[in-house]
Amino acid sequence: MPVTYGNYLKLTELLNLQVPQSDGPEGAEHDELLFIVIHQVYELWFKLVLHELDLVQRSLEAGDTPVAMEAFKRILTIFKTLVGQVDILETMTPVSFLSFRDRLDTASGFQSVQFREVEFVLGARSRSLAAHYPPAQEQLERRLTEPSLYDSFLRYLVTRGYPIPQEALERDRAEPPAENPEVQRILIGIYHRDPTTREICERMVDLDEGVQEWRYRHVKMVERTIGTRRGTGGSAGADYLRSTLFKALFPDLWAIRPHL
Repeated sequence: MPVTYGNYLKLTELLNLQVPQSDGPEGAEHDELLFIVIHQVYELWFKLVLHELDLVQRSLEAGDTPVAMEAFKRILTIFKTLVGQVDILETMTPVSFLSFRDRLDTASGFQSVQFREVEFVLGARSRSLAAHYPPAQEQLERRLTEPSLYDSFLRYLVTRGYPIPQEALERDRAEPPAENPEVQRILIGIYHRDPTTREICERMVDLDEGVQEWRYRHVKMVERTIGTRRGTGGSAGADYLRSTLFKALFPDLWAIRPHL
């Protein structure tokens, strides 16, 4: 069989994966299809983000600056698209969402294993969170033991000839990175004397900011849609999402700002 647009993209299978659970006056509630499509597309973007983050880490650890920069550019563009999808979801009114919300039963965005993987790769790690995903716990535990993006960034600095302290290189990977004064001293020097490495540092900051922007838009969308109600699946809803805001993924890169 020749390769066609349809069979290459598995369109028959793909377009049959949207299965509304509601049954309004004229079949499924109108906006449920929007809700399903947006979240399925999110998962596809998360899959690609993980794919690109793997490339960023490999290229950083190999000291390959051009490849790392290109991969950063793609990831940052994807996060801008993720933010843009919130605009589409916000065209759904709270009344429209409530017309089918009860049909979601225990389903919740909190259950997205891929987004938890993205967080873990970026360094927002928690062993206790991994325990909330029994079918994927082994997969998430593996992510906890692998170097995070920040670990790969520190190794990149080593390839550039910088004396990163061993305690930073050998830290507990299952925990988020903590501030390190010696790393900060090195970074300040980089910003003043090494423009090539500084560009990688700034792409790290761009990514941190992009993730925070998406989190903020996400929490405001949830507040706009369900207010102070509990989230689907019994999650804490907007309260939980607010607790994730403004937590730096790469604290050393923010801590140096007053000293540049």
